[in-house]
This record gives sequence, structure tokens and C-alpha cells, in this order.
Amino acid sequence: MFDLQGQVAVITGATRGLGQSMAIALAEAGADIALIQRSESDTGTKQLIEQIGRRCEIILCDLSNLDQVKQVMEQVNNQFGRVDILVNNGGIQRRSPAEQFSESDWDDVIDVNLKTVFLLCQQAGLQMISQGRGKIINIASLLSFQGGMTVPAYAAAKGGVAQLTKALANEWAAQGINVNAIAPGYMDTDMNDALKRNETRNRQIIERIPAGRWGKPEDMKGSVVFLASRASDYVNGHVLVVDGGWMGR
Repeated sequence: MFDLQGQVAVITGATRGLGQSMAIALAEAGADIALIQRSESDTGTKQLIEQIGRRCEIILCDLSNLDQVKQVMEQVNNQFGRVDILVNNGGIQRRSPAEQFSESDWDDVIDVNLKTVFLLCQQAGLQMISQGRGKIINIASLLSFQGGMTVPAYAAAKGGVAQLTKALANEWAAQGINVNAIAPGYMDTDMNDALKRNETRNRQIIERIPAGRWGKPEDMKGSVVFLASRASDYVNGHVLVVDGGWMGR
């Protein structure tokens, strides 16, 4: 039920961290991989996937350039002939007290973390409707449920991702398309370096997590394969929290 042989998975933001781990997991399950990234020079993930024995192609696209975003799924289809799985992982962060948060930072975060996610879902959805099946996995956040501090645009975008996931699931479930999301907890990635360097905040975070540790990129592997596979065929509009128990406290 977890076999992805013969399928094509498209993933954004996979040059490192959670995205890289999820891309490798999908390849290990048998999928060929289309990596959506800004540069061809970062080939680390591609090399790791090819070592597994799966096909991997880099499709160039700047997620902040909406004109490029609107064309990217056509490029994937030209290369692979189909789109079976889409993982919307790419995103950006801006931190500032809300009263000082700039309009340009707000627009940047909302565009990349929400509008681009919708446009990619829309393109993939059209392809999947014609195929009669498909899996879309959006990456949400604990801030889909909580407000956070000094990240108003990120919280708004991730709240939107959770609701977008449910809205698309309502429309497309009957057409064989599963739209779900994963909400990672506090993960040991570059985006959280500032939190980890803050000794007090780092201690507070670990004390709140029942598992007693930050998450690792590898902790995302099982969830993404489950939601990409036939094992989740009756799972629709769900936001799967992978957080070491944070939300349960």
C-alpha cells in the first residue's frame, strides 16, 4: 500500500532540511522526483535520489515569481508526462514585531507561502483530474493552529494553508484526488536557527515537547509516504501534526 513505483512526485523547497528528507523518502518508496528549485547549481538532493536509483530532474522556478510558478507544472508534465504527487514544502520567513512588520515583508510571505501554494495546487489539480487520481500534500505548521510571536504573516499564511487544504479536499475528493497537509512541530532546520540560539527559548520549547527533543527532518518521512500512497486513499482534508506531542499538551 505504500509502494510509489511508477509515480511522479513534485516537491518544492527540497534542497535541504525537511524538503530534502521528504523527497528522499518518496524516492525510497519508488517515485521519480521533480525538484522545483531556483538554481541548477544545488544538486545535492538530486544526487542522493539518483543514488537510490530513481530518476530526478531539477525544474527551475523561483517561487516568488508568480509568472514562473504558473508555468512550472507544464514543464514537469513535459519532462515526465504526468504528475501523481505534489508536495508544497517551499516557504520563507520574516520576523518582526507586528506593529513594525513591513507591508513588503507581508506581501512576500503571503505570496510564497500561500498564493504560490494555491497556484501549484491548481495546476496539479487540473492534471490530476484528467488522470482520475492524485495526491497533494501541503506543508502547514503549528502556526496553522497557534498565533506565534513576531511572525504575523507566516501565521496567517499557514492558517490559510490549512483551510485551503480542506477547501480543495472538499472539491476534489470525489474525483480521486486526496488533498491533505502535514504540520511539522519544532524542527531542527535552518529556519529555526534563531530559536535554537536563544538559550531560554530553546529550553522552554524542549520542556513543552513530550518527546523531549526537537524534530529531525527524518521524522517527516513516514508521514509524507503515507499521504502520498494508496494507504491514505480515504484520508481527505486532514492536517497531520508531526510534533512530538506539542499540540497534545
